[in-house]
Amino acid sequence: MSTHRPHAISAAAFAKLRAVSTATLTSQLLKRGLRNTFMQGVYPLRPDLRMVGYAFTLRYIPARADLADQQYDNTKNVQRLAVEAVGPDDVLVIDARSDIGAASFGHIIGTRIMMRGAAGLVTDGALRDTPSFREMDFPVYIRAPHATTSFVIHHPVELNAPIGCAGVAVIPGDIIVGDGEGICVVPAQMAEEVAADAYEQEIREEFFHHKVINGASILGVYPPNPETLAEFEEWRKEMGK
Repeated sequence: MSTHRPHAISAAAFAKLRAVSTATLTSQLLKRGLRNTFMQGVYPLRPDLRMVGYAFTLRYIPARADLADQQYDNTKNVQRLAVEAVGPDDVLVIDARSDIGAASFGHIIGTRIMMRGAAGLVTDGALRDTPSFREMDFPVYIRAPHATTSFVIHHPVELNAPIGCAGVAVIPGDIIVGDGEGICVVPAQMAEEVAADAYEQEIREEFFHHKVINGASILGVYPPNPETLAEFEEWRKEMGK
């Protein structure tokens, strides 16, 4: 097992996490006492793509002249080491300190992690080459675009350590789920249970929405009373869900 994946999850859980919304996941995590799991101000360049994968983290500190690597030595630069270390089903999550004064990544190295099988890219900073990123069949989440290269304000220092990204703690191996709304971080050790309960929640809410769109009041429906729950079970059988 990869060292940054201490809790691998099943294919069934992956499939359920791809099917449910980040809104549903935040509700399930809130029930378990986790109040801060949705990244603030990070948006998708391709809202039509879903993303589920294991957190592979990269941390930047502010740039300093004596630390700068303007030539990007691929054998030493931590950003470049990350590009060649990220693997299938990983999501590269970058702690850029929410600083959007320069890019934290660009299109060519973004393409490389896609070709290595990564599930996506998330930064709480900026990316350059965003028009090219929008043409890729690859989920990418950013705070803003910026054309300037990263070393102007960022210095990469660490791989696969706990980070903060857009105000949320991310531990290597956490499950990163992205949809058109944004990013939710699910602790891997509870991901199987959360995936199952989130999937069940969305089936119920599909029925509640069906009732409301057909004229029902939310009273006794959302949240449901025993009569609505009984009606839901009948509907579920009929629909084969």
